Amino acid sequence: QVQLVESGGGLVQAGGSLRLSCAASGRIFSINTMGWYRQAPGKQRDVVATMANSGGTKYADSVKGRFTISRDNAKNTVYLQMNSLKPEDTGVYYCYYHNAETSDYWGQGTQVTVSA
Repeated sequence: QVQLVESGGGLVQAGGSLRLSCAASGRIFSINTMGWYRQAPGKQRDVVATMANSGGTKYADSVKGRFTISRDNAKNTVYLQMNSLKPEDTGVYYCYYHNAETSDYWGQGTQVTVSA
């Protein structure tokens, strides 16, 4: 089992910044991918950014140039720095952990609200 604990969501005005953190604990495999998905009201959960333990990253087109994902492998923690936030970035952000040997795991979600 893997537990994911997120923090850092909140309310911010358009153009502002937030930083999300997600700490993983439990049965962590050294080769893994962690990242962030978001779900807006009435919409499906979509990928925002992911990062492999090797450093490879992927971003949704809508956040490229504004969001930066990073991780501290020693702490099993992944971060999402969100700059130039837009109202359309509003949603519940879920931390994600993937390893080929186990099931995927999700955090409980943290709300991000961007006001116009």
